[in-house]
Amino acid sequence: MTSTTQNPGEVKENVKTPTSVADQSKKALENQKLAAKHQTEAAKHHVEAVKHTEAGNHPKAAEHTVKALGHHEIAAEHQKEVAKHHAMAS
Repeated sequence: MTSTTQNPGEVKENVKTPTSVADQSKKALENQKLAAKHQTEAAKHHVEAVKHTEAGNHPKAAEHTVKALGHHEIAAEHQKEVAKHHAMAS
């Protein structure tokens, strides 16, 4: 809850209305989809990294490994939101 001063001595409170359960579930589902998407992208980059390592192209392998780790990090953020939803729904 935040408060802002309208006039001297007068405080108006801005109260965020809670989102509905349906909205929260929709958001959790979208986060699950995004987490899956990023894990899939991470897997693709890991496969590319292996190919480049086998070919002896270590700079390209490193590049794909870093991209994979970035996708894992983004997926983890979405998974964290899903976990929060399930914890609050329990």
